[in-house]
Amino acid sequence: MLKRTSLIIGTPLVLALLAGCTMAPDYHRPALPVADSYPATATPAGVTPAGKAAADLAWPEFFKDDKLASLINLALQNNRDLRVAALNIEVARAQYQISNTALIPSVSANGGQSAVRTTDNQLTSSNGPAVKRTFTGGVGISAYELDLFGRVRSLKDVALESYLAKDETRKATHISLVAEVANGWYTLLGDRERLAFVKETLRTREESLALAKRRFDLGSTSALDLSQADSLVQSARADLATLTSQVARDENALTLLVGKALPPEALNGASLSAQKELPDVPTGLPSEALLKRPDVLSAEHLLQAANANIGAARANFFPRITLTGSLGSSSPTLSGLFDSGSRTWSFSPGITLPIFDGGLNIANLKVSKLQRDIAVAQYEKTVQTAFREVADALAVRSTIEDQWQAQLRLAEDSRVSYRLSEARYKAGIDSYLNLMDAQRSLYSAEQSLIATRQARLAARVTLYKVLGGGWQPEPGDRNSQGS
Repeated sequence: MLKRTSLIIGTPLVLALLAGCTMAPDYHRPALPVADSYPATATPAGVTPAGKAAADLAWPEFFKDDKLASLINLALQNNRDLRVAALNIEVARAQYQISNTALIPSVSANGGQSAVRTTDNQLTSSNGPAVKRTFTGGVGISAYELDLFGRVRSLKDVALESYLAKDETRKATHISLVAEVANGWYTLLGDRERLAFVKETLRTREESLALAKRRFDLGSTSALDLSQADSLVQSARADLATLTSQVARDENALTLLVGKALPPEALNGASLSAQKELPDVPTGLPSEALLKRPDVLSAEHLLQAANANIGAARANFFPRITLTGSLGSSSPTLSGLFDSGSRTWSFSPGITLPIFDGGLNIANLKVSKLQRDIAVAQYEKTVQTAFREVADALAVRSTIEDQWQAQLRLAEDSRVSYRLSEARYKAGIDSYLNLMDAQRSLYSAEQSLIATRQARLAARVTLYKVLGGGWQPEPGDRNSQGS
């Protein structure tokens, strides 16, 4: 009896180990639908930075400013989008665990009692109704599917690839969040610097207006000069109102990214001009850079999931064999439940063979193949989008330094021009119109200099992000080892 019971319970385990193949097509990564190199305009001669690749450079190594690093840490702890991405991983992990359990027989224990009372016309020898009781107990396996054609294993592979795709999606969200916080920080500092410059400009223009008014009262200047001086003051006031509102919006946007109120110490003493230089990262070949991006890896995992789903659809054309078995004991008394001679067993194999289903299995197979083709197209589109983002970032990098140097020179020339125009106006050599033009040129040049400084930092951040940089697993993170 013991040998027979072991055979009943052990057969599913042996067959489960033997059933290791699936009917899914062999997976081959699609060829990259992009050029072998980036456009020449994006990588001019002489621009060959060395150092770690972006994907291998953790964000604390890239962003050296302590205030910015503290904001990024706060965002990684509190941002709701990142929290949702992490919870989606937990859901995917649980779904994978659920699908994985189908490969192993589920053994459960059971026990029970049944009582039957005879009716009055079925009297026993004791001349009264009787109650017949039966006590049962045992363990059993219920409807375990032998995965001879890989249907269950294919579904497990689908769940696994979906989980890995969610993990990569979380990494992509992490990388985007780091870059968004950095760019949000630089935008806020840039607008705060512009606001401070406009306040100083408004002060000097008000002084110029007061001077023009005194000269007008003395009859040494015209009403036109007075009106032009006032127009410059009103223009600065309008810019002051606009920038005050913009700085408030920048703070609100950064607060949303961080997920909580910005700490006061993060803003005290921070300025765009004092930001540390960001490293310039090497790019390498498209295949090396793009295939490390989490969004590309996520798209590939979804493609592999769609490929595995074809195996499950193909397996539906073949028989399904299920096993149900139990081993237990039955006795009319509870005390005799485990006495010798009370053992019971049952074994109920079953087979389901699809004969006619109205074309359901054929349609399901066609759908799974079309979904695989869609996943291929989505993977290729993801690669092409990644290629374009990197090429765009490289194009900006190839010109931003020239733009920065030109803007520095323009701002210095504008300062010199303004000082000369102011001296000539006070000496009575030039009209106020020339001084006003010099003021406007200086104002525009200083504003553009701040914007270019911000764009220069943003260009480095964007290139770092699109090359897959910014991922830094937290200590104790169960997904820190990646997929």
